[in-house]
Amino acid sequence: MARATIFHQLHDLGAAAWFGGTLANAVALNPAAASAGRPEAVGAVTNAGWDRWTPVNAAAIGAHLVGAAGLMKHDVGRARVQKGVPTMAITKTALTAAALGVTGWSRLLGSTVSDHGAVPAAGGTEPSSSTPADVASAQRMLARLQWAVPALTGAIVAIGSFAAEQYRPEEVGRGLVQRIVG
Repeated sequence: MARATIFHQLHDLGAAAWFGGTLANAVALNPAAASAGRPEAVGAVTNAGWDRWTPVNAAAIGAHLVGAAGLMKHDVGRARVQKGVPTMAITKTALTAAALGVTGWSRLLGSTVSDHGAVPAAGGTEPSSSTPADVASAQRMLARLQWAVPALTGAIVAIGSFAAEQYRPEEVGRGLVQRIVG
């Protein structure tokens, strides 16, 4: 059980950091960058913030994936006998794949913005009239995607909390009985 606990901790801590960091940046950094003064400073502040977050986010995602892989291996037998576990595992896997895809896409778009350095902008995900066309396009897409990652990772955190409840002995027993009885 100690190994499962470590996997749970990695899974949950990684998901929580992935969720919290992207939500904080969408809620606070992107809009707050608009108050940086000059349009070039807006881009510089936004890029500096997201560039600092990227390695932390990568570590959070890595911890989550290591924990998820360990839990999947640990829970193979439980998934065979406890009702609800396979559906929950498939749902979490699908959400994780979607969150990885959106995060990767966001990072590619963010690189387009960041590569321009102190690009003039109205806000972190809001181009100004002097924003280069490729950066403006990336910012408009990032304005939409910045909410997708916290939504997906928030769902992962919520399902992870529910899944932890399924480990309680009475839930394991109830799931086993439901699976046998039908």
